[in-house]
Amino acid sequence: MAATIARLLVAFGSAGLVAMTAVIGWQVFGRFVLDASPSWTEQASLVLMIWYVMFASAAGVWEGFHIRIALLEERLGEKARPLARIVATVVAAIGLVLLVYGAQMCWIVRGNVIPSLGISRAVAYFPLPVSGLLMALFALPQILTGRHPADRAAEEGAA
Repeated sequence: MAATIARLLVAFGSAGLVAMTAVIGWQVFGRFVLDASPSWTEQASLVLMIWYVMFASAAGVWEGFHIRIALLEERLGEKARPLARIVATVVAAIGLVLLVYGAQMCWIVRGNVIPSLGISRAVAYFPLPVSGLLMALFALPQILTGRHPADRAAEEGAA
C-alpha cells in the first residue's frame, strides 16, 4: 500500500514538473513573442513547485532516494541499524513538524487570496501537512526495523 502511494506521489510530482515547465514556457512565449506576459504564470509555477517538491519528498522517504547514509549502511552492515533508526527518527520528527506547522500555516492563510490566481493561499501550502504526515508514516518501518523498505525489497527480490 505504501509503495503504491509512493509511486503515485512520484507520478504526481513528475506531472507537476511537466506542468510547471509548460507554464514557464508559456510565460517566456508571452513575454518575448507576444510582448504580453501573462500575470498568473509566475504564481502558478510557484504553487506547482511547492506541490510537486513536497509530494516527491514524501515519496523519497519511502523509495530511499533521499540523502541517506547508504555508504555507512553498506560498509557497516548490521552495525549501521542503530544509526539508520536515528536518521529515520529525525526524518519522522521533521515530518511531524511539517504536519503540525503546515496545518497551522494553511489555517492562518486560508483567507488570503493569491491575486493572480484567485485561489486561497492555503491551497499552495496544503502539501506541507500532507507530505509531513506521509514522511512520518514512511519512516516508521525503518524506525522499527533499522532497515529501509527499499533495501528489504531488493534483498527479497534477489533471494
